[in-house]
Amino acid sequence: MAAPAIQLHALSHRYDTDPVLRDIDLTIEHGEIFGFLGHNGAGKTTAINILTTLIAPTSGSAQVCGHDVVRQRGEVTACIGYLPAEVRMYGHLTAAENLAFFATLSGVPHPRRAAAETLAYLECADLANLRVSTFSSGMRQRIGIAQAIVHRPQVLFLDEPTTGLDPFGVRQLRETILQLNADLGMTVFMNTHLLGEVSKVCTTIGVLNHGELIYKDSIEETTRRFPDEASLEDIYVRMGSDSA
Repeated sequence: MAAPAIQLHALSHRYDTDPVLRDIDLTIEHGEIFGFLGHNGAGKTTAINILTTLIAPTSGSAQVCGHDVVRQRGEVTACIGYLPAEVRMYGHLTAAENLAFFATLSGVPHPRRAAAETLAYLECADLANLRVSTFSSGMRQRIGIAQAIVHRPQVLFLDEPTTGLDPFGVRQLRETILQLNADLGMTVFMNTHLLGEVSKVCTTIGVLNHGELIYKDSIEETTRRFPDEASLEDIYVRMGSDSA
């Protein structure tokens, strides 16, 4: 039986004495599009930093595709892609040159071909020979996604991916996530504070509140339970009322 795409057990993290994540148990199966919701400072980015091996948890464990994020960092990084909140690329290089460089670092055979194929797949081949320094926020994000998937990872992590995007860019991102999931079978883990956006793309959501996972369910059950809610704040209020 294959290991889940992501599995957390009693995962906790502290910065000095301040708890950021508190005993999180979470399982995400392959093929899910998971929306990780929470207010600013809830601990969402810390969770992604642990899952992408950038920091180690204080206690508990985390596995990605069956690999421990502390003891098997190389195996984890080989099977994941990551788009941070701020896309960082080399502005003096073209989009194709950036992708080929990162493909080489990831050990992808024929990195230039992989770069061209990825740009064509995301329908942005017209950006291939343009310098990244000239790109708008939306264009940079498109190339950031290309960079994150050039090695065809099993799991894609997105940290607040709609930040700085106009409505057209948000819609384009939504279509891209659905495309990657349907065509390539990628599991997607997306940090956000926008409930309205995840309801259009995610299959499952979790809610993080001051480091505690207070809710996880399918989007169908969530919309049934909260049919009239328009914001994450409203869901917090309803959950507080339900547990009172």
